[in-house]
Amino acid sequence: MSATLFQGDSVKAHRLDDGIVELCFDRTNDAINKFDKRTVSELGEALAAIAAAGDVRGALITSAKDVFIVGADITEFGEMFTQPEDRIASNGIVQNQVFTALETLPVPSVVAINGFALGGGLEAALAADFRVMANTAMVGLPEVKLGLFPGFGGTVRLPRIAGAEVAVQWIASGKPAKAGPAQAAGVVDAVAEPESLRDAALDLLEQAIAGEVDWQGRRAAKDSALPAGAAGIFAAAKATVAKQSPRNQPAALAAVELMETAAGEGREAALALESRGFAKIAKTQAAASLVQIFLNDQQLKKKFKAHAKNARPLQQAAVLGAGIMGGGIAYTSALRGTPVLMKDIGQQQLDLGTAEAGKLLAKQVRNGRLKQDKADAILASIKPQLDYTGFDRVDAVVEAVVENIKVKHAVLSEVETLIGEDCVIASNTSSLRIDDIAVPLKRPENFVGMHFFNPVPMMPLVEVIKGSRTSDVAASTIVGYGVAMGKTPIVVNDCPGFLVNRIITPYLLAAARLIADGLDFVKLDTVMEAFGWPMGPAYLSDVIGLDTATHVNAIITAGYPQRMIYDFGFATERFAKAGRYGQKNGVGFYRYETDPAGRPKKLVAEDSHELLKAVQANGTRDFSDAEIVERMMLPMIVEAAHALEDGIVDSAMEVDMALILGLGLPQYLGGALKYADWLGLDAVVAMSERYQALGPMYAVPASLRAKAGRGERYY
Repeated sequence: MSATLFQGDSVKAHRLDDGIVELCFDRTNDAINKFDKRTVSELGEALAAIAAAGDVRGALITSAKDVFIVGADITEFGEMFTQPEDRIASNGIVQNQVFTALETLPVPSVVAINGFALGGGLEAALAADFRVMANTAMVGLPEVKLGLFPGFGGTVRLPRIAGAEVAVQWIASGKPAKAGPAQAAGVVDAVAEPESLRDAALDLLEQAIAGEVDWQGRRAAKDSALPAGAAGIFAAAKATVAKQSPRNQPAALAAVELMETAAGEGREAALALESRGFAKIAKTQAAASLVQIFLNDQQLKKKFKAHAKNARPLQQAAVLGAGIMGGGIAYTSALRGTPVLMKDIGQQQLDLGTAEAGKLLAKQVRNGRLKQDKADAILASIKPQLDYTGFDRVDAVVEAVVENIKVKHAVLSEVETLIGEDCVIASNTSSLRIDDIAVPLKRPENFVGMHFFNPVPMMPLVEVIKGSRTSDVAASTIVGYGVAMGKTPIVVNDCPGFLVNRIITPYLLAAARLIADGLDFVKLDTVMEAFGWPMGPAYLSDVIGLDTATHVNAIITAGYPQRMIYDFGFATERFAKAGRYGQKNGVGFYRYETDPAGRPKKLVAEDSHELLKAVQANGTRDFSDAEIVERMMLPMIVEAAHALEDGIVDSAMEVDMALILGLGLPQYLGGALKYADWLGLDAVVAMSERYQALGPMYAVPASLRAKAGRGERYY
């Protein structure tokens, strides 16, 4: 009798001693296991072979990889989600029959969870009778982070195994759990050291075979309606889940509503409800966008690996300029393991930068993320100094001095003579052209932009800007430094405003135009926040600083005079001239007070409307929410398309990821160009023609119009 019952490319099943079969996930030529079409199909075949073998007493389910199963193959979602809703639902029902086949094997089953069991991986484990988990493993149902909820039976089995409250918490949050909490929640039955996991799982399986644990009772509970009162738990949870969910991301609430509806059903009816609910949520804008963001992130990681092969080693860095920004850069570098020399011309600034780093480290200690001795070591790896001692040994210098080109020329010309020939200099500029800053440098090939976003420790994006003479090696070196700092670097070619500030400028100009045309800025903010932005454009301008916003706007609009035209009263400039700078001095569009925690609290400023009369030549008027959104978002789409057409970045993916990470663009949009795809490029062209009287900022570029004519998309 052959020991092998089934051998596939992802799944294999073979006999062990005493009538036990091991069903092992082992994806050929891959470091991980995941559920793609092939794996689900092979799992069905393997289970059929086990069920047909008359001499099997129990099934042990394992993984030959360092993980158990990381979830579904998300690269298959794009094609799947283009299908009609009823087709997605029927496909879900068919696939769920495989997991039901695992659940209804004629013998008991135990899963040994050796590593990550996420999404479909945990759902497969829930279909088995018992789960034993290594104390180093993680389990969870993170689908909500992709705008989805579990579709392989997770909404059905988890509440019947661990209860309604656990199901709400795990599915609505998407947070993974370590072994201890998973066992306490009733999601797994036992925890073991990694080296004894297999023996522990086999021991539990033997107990089930011997009738010492009630595996058939477990199955009966999973095949039944939930206990009385479960539907009430789901109903009570809906308001909380709705409040905690990001705007326009309906998956978490839909999952709770689904579980409430299915609470009184048996397994088959509940699974059918899940498949229909999953199909509906899969067709939402949030699901399409969040899945795309995940795939974009994977593409960026591949780019980072390519840059790593081209980069110079970077073990010691230096920062020029030790204010809040310089201190934040130094802190972020040191926190992630790259020591920093922090140089400034004034002791007061050095003290400020050091204090900033110390304050951030103290917060990490308070929050339990760092031990005090580790924090002390990190702070010690930042060396404040008034001279250039040691600069001859650094691999990269980040310049963060004032945004004045003459000062930058003087500082960079000086430092270039003191560093090694292979040392890369990166300027943290937000508005000056890289080629302009590089003019006095003798080695411009080693010069690159490194635009951080404020506050540096919190903002994930850094733009790496290539000048016309920047070498690929220099750019790759700074990309590698950004990755080492825990940032997401996007490589951008030099242009006014680079990428993010270039694209946000027409958005803020659109806001100013709406206000000049008579719209109340409070309504403008309310509408755009309801649309999904973390703050409306007037509030955002206050946070940036109205003087800063006016200055940056003047620089960037000068770079695109044919398109970024404002022949109307500019509210931001009006406030800045009146000495109202926003949060920094307590009054802008809004007034600000400090709350007990030291955070600025936004209040209505009644006199703002009086001041705005000077820019509202035709008085006030109202606009529909739809028109406000269209007039605000269309210029962003237009400028994003121009940036791509101009070759400022390589791909639509990089445009969109920069906007999401650098601006807080609502994730459910997926980015400006993904949003254009969702609207339909023909609809964007029609919208452009509808607003053409507002000027060239609303006119789509030739590349977008051509794509629309060919029926194409950016993705």
